Amino acid sequence: MNAASSRRSLRSDAAARAALDKNQPLIDDTRLLGRILGDVIREQEGDAAYELVERIRQLAVRDRGRADAAAGRELDRLLKRLSGDETVRVIRAFSYFSHLANIAEDRHRLRRRAFHEQHGRLQDGSLAKAFARLASAGVEPATIADMLQRAWISPVLTAHPTEVQRKSILDAEWSIARLLGARHERMTPKEIADSDALLRARVTQLWQTRMLRTAKLTVDDEIENALGYYRSTFLTQIPLLYRDVEAALPGHAVGDFLRMGNWIGGDRDGNPFVGAATLERALERQSETALRHYLTQVHELGAELSMSAALVGVTPELAALAERSRDPSTHRADEPYRRALIGVYARLAATLQALTGAEALRHAVAPDDPYRSAAEFLGDLRTVEASLLAHHGAALLELRLKPLIRAVQVFGFHLATVDLRQSSDKHEAAVAELLKVARIEADYAGLDEAARCRVLMQVLNDARPLRVVPSARADAYSEACRDEIAVFEMAAAMRERFGPEALRHAIISHTEAASDLLEVLVLLKEAGLVHRTLDADARTELVVSPLFETIGDLREAPVIMRAFYALPGITEMMARSGAGGGPAVQDVMLGYSDSNKDGGAFTSTWELYRAEIALVDLFDALRASHGIGLRLFHGRGGTVGRGGGPSYQAIRAQPPGTVNGQIRLTEQGEVIASKYAHPQIGRRNLETLVSATLEATLLERAHAAPRRFVDAASALSEASMAAYRGLVYETPGFEDFFFSATPIREIAELNIGSRPAARPKPGRPQRSIEDLRAIPWSFSWGQCRIGLPGWYGFGSAVEAFVAAGDRTERMTLLSRMNERWPFFAAFLSNLDMVLAKSDLGIAARYAALVEDRALGRRIFGRIEAEWQRTRDALAAITGADERLAANPALARSIEHRFPYLDPLNHLQVELMRRYRKAGPADAADERVRQGIHQSINGLAAGLRNTG
Repeated sequence: MNAASSRRSLRSDAAARAALDKNQPLIDDTRLLGRILGDVIREQEGDAAYELVERIRQLAVRDRGRADAAAGRELDRLLKRLSGDETVRVIRAFSYFSHLANIAEDRHRLRRRAFHEQHGRLQDGSLAKAFARLASAGVEPATIADMLQRAWISPVLTAHPTEVQRKSILDAEWSIARLLGARHERMTPKEIADSDALLRARVTQLWQTRMLRTAKLTVDDEIENALGYYRSTFLTQIPLLYRDVEAALPGHAVGDFLRMGNWIGGDRDGNPFVGAATLERALERQSETALRHYLTQVHELGAELSMSAALVGVTPELAALAERSRDPSTHRADEPYRRALIGVYARLAATLQALTGAEALRHAVAPDDPYRSAAEFLGDLRTVEASLLAHHGAALLELRLKPLIRAVQVFGFHLATVDLRQSSDKHEAAVAELLKVARIEADYAGLDEAARCRVLMQVLNDARPLRVVPSARADAYSEACRDEIAVFEMAAAMRERFGPEALRHAIISHTEAASDLLEVLVLLKEAGLVHRTLDADARTELVVSPLFETIGDLREAPVIMRAFYALPGITEMMARSGAGGGPAVQDVMLGYSDSNKDGGAFTSTWELYRAEIALVDLFDALRASHGIGLRLFHGRGGTVGRGGGPSYQAIRAQPPGTVNGQIRLTEQGEVIASKYAHPQIGRRNLETLVSATLEATLLERAHAAPRRFVDAASALSEASMAAYRGLVYETPGFEDFFFSATPIREIAELNIGSRPAARPKPGRPQRSIEDLRAIPWSFSWGQCRIGLPGWYGFGSAVEAFVAAGDRTERMTLLSRMNERWPFFAAFLSNLDMVLAKSDLGIAARYAALVEDRALGRRIFGRIEAEWQRTRDALAAITGADERLAANPALARSIEHRFPYLDPLNHLQVELMRRYRKAGPADAADERVRQGIHQSINGLAAGLRNTG
């Protein structure tokens, strides 16, 4: 070995030792939890069960990537011999191994972040790094604060048909995470033993808790599940995040830039179980959650502010607040803050009863005189704050009062803004019926677009409602029509009850024309949510928000919005209709899921990029002429195939000028639990959204990508879409392959959401990919470890692009695009992630489930070939042969988690084979069905971004 080789070897050895040292705590935690789970399995199921689990794990590790054919054959023989009961036990074991490995990994993430912060190493996505970058770029604190005054950053929680975790499981795992986080190096042997015993108790609880739901989730269940994240994370962590921002900008007010959104209870698109009643329940439960948090905080604050009037003075306003409390206790006669807060608590308790019908837990004074608004409650808290500041009590603000004040500013009495969403065809049908009964237009559906717009504009310029039928003849309208109008009428009532921030948007799925927006305005007018006529200073209380989903819709988005704003009176109405009294902003939602399912990963990403640029150009002109801004709402899912991936990269990769301090994005499925179940991790993810928005808005960036980059991306998109659609929509037998080689049929049976898995259309085959929702489409590919929606077509696209010119020159261009264009770099980074999580060795086992062996081999052969082309293209562009070379944290995560996931895939395939052979009607096969569903649960939890 020469000297240079020796030095390289030493550096490699040193790097390996450093990585081992860094990851040793993760290894230790994983081993600890694995040992405890193993002990529980031995205790609960016996030694033989434990030995079987360990044998399967060893064989699966040896079989990874089809590296050991003998191990693969032995694994097959072993799995075929398992009884139904044995299989379910093994699946449960590996599912919980996966869950516990996630907990260890999350703790390690927090540990590594603390280590970096202690050593002054700022991380991407942190507020500290964002403010450092802004400072080095010469951005003044006043400029940052001004941007935050007008900013709107909103993660929106959605109900999700692949959310597989029961709340009981999540709660037990959160307890394990807390216990693991409390362990430290200086614990005594007794403390270690006590900790082990508590962990063992919680793992035992997990093992004895049913993993699956026995009944399908209702909308009410989904509402309650989402509220758990507000109680655990959002209500406490968002105020602390605001505190950190304010600390970085001393002397500057920053506004209420971070708000939560919610679809659960208001999203009717494809969900027959959502209506006016669910909207009311959602907002009542949200309000109750916020108010109970405030009640607890006020109670605790009263215990802390025990100051005596004999020792410290108070302001006259505080004294008056204390006097109004009617507190009869002589023990508190000289404690004005406590008396004041008892009165505040009584009014809050009365508010809770008035708004939700619920009762407060404590009553020092009977509930009385409910607050008329959150602003009125905030005023009383400000009175307490002002008195403390005036009498040397500033130190007492930070612990509870300031976070409570910020919570009230952010969450109000509504907690989160609920969006209404419905498909445009449902709106069209309701409006057509209203027009027909009113004898204005007998065949609205038969009109062309221009005629529709004329009729709808006529209605909007008429002060009279369309419903002229007396209430006694309400049956003149169909139930569907009445239901649509009832939702908007309930929205009006809820805004009156909980405040204007309770509902701000009416989202229109499948927006295909300007008339789709006008139809919603007509329905809003019927519900009293549009005031006056277009020719007489009209104003709408809800912003009509189009959702552009397919490739065709995205291409038409700027055309449709330009046509909408060109209609007489529309621009003026929108300019005076700032939701909640703020500046006028038009929300436009972009669908990542359906565009991907329609055209493949790269084409979807590119068409989204192009649509954003075109919309920005349109709204730059509208902002200049009428003050109407643009807020893009990104309908991202968990998988890369649905717009998933790191939020920081995704926001920073947005086209120049598209963020501008305004962004909404959906948080869906098991990604919600991964991001927000743990308070500290939740705060880190919220911080990432804020940091990325600051940087994307304020850092100096090029105005546009170079022309040669744009031309190359267009060429790649065209070729990628052709390859993708050639497989998915134009290959005979592909539907049979998909429905046989993935667990889509079994997923559809799971009790994992209130929404059906498909939108069936009359005249189409029952097994139609066109009708299948994009969520279960992506979820199925993730389960079988192919991840096809996240990468298919890109390898062929690069091959075609390079072949169309000088190979060296074109590869150099693609490499430069990766180095200099955030859009392209972010796509390749996500491509790298999805390829790293795929495993064609395991996928081949699923392909073998296709009964037509020749069809299975032919289609899987095409998938394998494209996977290799895509992998080679990625390596050639980035110069990295190994996956995740630029993302060691994720590489570490996969290294530690996937040995527990692979066995679940092997077991799932074997059970799917048995289940399909026997048929679901076979009662003896129930254990097999249960095992399949538990394997789906375990894989979804372990893969983390599968929904």
